[in-house]
Amino acid sequence: MDFQDLKAAYNGKRAQYGDRAYLHISELFDEIREQYKQEYLTSPKAQRLIAQGKTPDPEQSWKPFKGHNFEKLIAYIVKEEIESLGLRVTTGDSLARKRLSPELNKVYRNLLVRYGEYAILPDADLVIYRPGSCEVIGIVSHKITLRERVAQTAYWKLKLAADCFTCHIKGYFITTDEDGHLTKRGPEPHRNRIIVEHELDGTYVLREVEESEKVKSFPKFIEDLRKLVSNAR
Repeated sequence: MDFQDLKAAYNGKRAQYGDRAYLHISELFDEIREQYKQEYLTSPKAQRLIAQGKTPDPEQSWKPFKGHNFEKLIAYIVKEEIESLGLRVTTGDSLARKRLSPELNKVYRNLLVRYGEYAILPDADLVIYRPGSCEVIGIVSHKITLRERVAQTAYWKLKLAADCFTCHIKGYFITTDEDGHLTKRGPEPHRNRIIVEHELDGTYVLREVEESEKVKSFPKFIEDLRKLVSNAR
């Protein structure tokens, strides 16, 4: 099983549920989980472990597969719509490569965070920028759960905001929130909901959520980008 299988499964959900397919992404991963594990147990890697007298652990293999392919699926879903706004999108991993095209080299330089004599690239799964000027519009982190990653995203947003050269760059987070940090109700909000409400420019959830100015359902992501582009003109 690979990303092409996952993409085909998502497109099946989209054909079934239309614009509400995003609500079924966690369900999609649950559906392919057992198939992945069965394929893993017959894979050459698992067979090598068995030959060495070891017991292959399909669950240990599943977790990184799920996380990595969730990131790729979000990029697949939003890329076309971002480009329809006259923007471009690349991945943080692409910007970390040693050799960059002239365009991505400009994006890289426009995103650097400075620490005295040093400058480093902030962590980001996606980087949204304007073609031509290569001005960075926003960075996006997308994870299945918030956990420590939301604090990391908030940190980079604060570092970008502290520099007059990068203070305009938005910090966004996309998540299925499988731990329920954004969606569970109680007498007080979860600490991670408090963080995203105060430190990020927008958090978009792939399930039903009580919305606020900063926490919204996933379809609002493109709507907010559209408003940002329109207001900048």
